[in-house]
Amino acid sequence: MAAEELQRIDGNQELHRKILPYCRVKPGEVWEDPEGRHRVAVIDATDAHAVENLFAGERAVLMVQDPPYNVEVGGMQSDALSRLEITSYIDFSRRWIEAALPALAKDAYFYIWIGADQKRSFQPLPEVMMLMRGFPELAAKSFITLRNQRGYGTLSNWMSVRQELLCYVKGKPGFTVQYTNQPKKVAGYYKKVGGVRKENLARGRSHTLRAGNVWTDIQQVFYRMEENVPGAYAQKPLAALRRIISSGSRSGEVVADFFAHSGTTLLAAEILERRCFTCDIDPVFAELTIRRLERFRQKGKTGWQWKSPFPEIM
Repeated sequence: MAAEELQRIDGNQELHRKILPYCRVKPGEVWEDPEGRHRVAVIDATDAHAVENLFAGERAVLMVQDPPYNVEVGGMQSDALSRLEITSYIDFSRRWIEAALPALAKDAYFYIWIGADQKRSFQPLPEVMMLMRGFPELAAKSFITLRNQRGYGTLSNWMSVRQELLCYVKGKPGFTVQYTNQPKKVAGYYKKVGGVRKENLARGRSHTLRAGNVWTDIQQVFYRMEENVPGAYAQKPLAALRRIISSGSRSGEVVADFFAHSGTTLLAAEILERRCFTCDIDPVFAELTIRRLERFRQKGKTGWQWKSPFPEIM
């Protein structure tokens, strides 16, 4: 069985040190896509001035943010994925949200991936929900659950398989219905349409199920998938980002992500012909994001599966 060539980067200082010389974007800099679509910056998401510089007067119609969850992941702490006192974490959250809001369009979506640590009273999910009530320009729209196919836990508790996604809106953005690949199987719900009594399979707009707020059809990213990015521990499924971006934006519009990590948001934007302004505080993950875009353009590959994105150090 093949194994990933590159270990988890954020928890390995020696590995991180080896990669840094190959990073094109230095702290404070912005990489401009040669094709004029995207921007990748190495900045702190809480730095309002740096965020303003990244956007340069443009506005995003959709933001999908994947900040650290304040949960120890993979049995280890790192600078990027660590556990803080909840008051410090909420202060951090407030500052990056405040930096993001001026870059939102008049009508826009604002998504936040978040976690709920069942060993610590489900923090930080409820605290973040309460924090969001303090931003009157954002209204709650949906609470989405993505079901991970691989869970964790013990035989003495329910298996943990959920990934939480909060959806807020500013103004009145449009929405494009998304359909899954899951066929409709249950018939018998009748309703009159144009005077004719029809059951649900006959009157529907699709033979497959419409995506709701519980997503059970998206495969969790792992090393057997092409889209896997070795070294990036907290990556999100490309299919999830494509669904989010497709539902709330149109071709040519700007979407944004302040925690680039493996570059999935930017890649989804590229595939869907959107523009993406993204950033990461770590030059290594900014470089990873750029390399993933370049690999897709050159080879049509969405990731590296188990091979290293940094062959220079192997």
